[in-house]
Amino acid sequence: MTQPVKTSTTTAFYIQAVLSFAISLAGLAAGILYLPVTAWVRSFLALGLMYVVTSTFTLAKCVRDRQEEASVVNRVDQARLDKLLAEHDPFRTD
Repeated sequence: MTQPVKTSTTTAFYIQAVLSFAISLAGLAAGILYLPVTAWVRSFLALGLMYVVTSTFTLAKCVRDRQEEASVVNRVDQARLDKLLAEHDPFRTD
């Protein structure tokens, strides 16, 4: 009765997202590495970069979990509605 969930992410989009993340991370890391500052400043910027990356992964996971939760709730509601409609016969006489 329920329809399978279609994924809207194509392989090309996934590869583009991964490559974009890797290139931006490598570019910023190289920029921090070759910045003409002391080691303390470079370390602080590198630590900030790591914090931003881990926070981004955490946020992405939270968004994904919320979408999956909404999808499950919608499927349960749809299943209840399908069952109710299947059991309902407007021409039945008691």
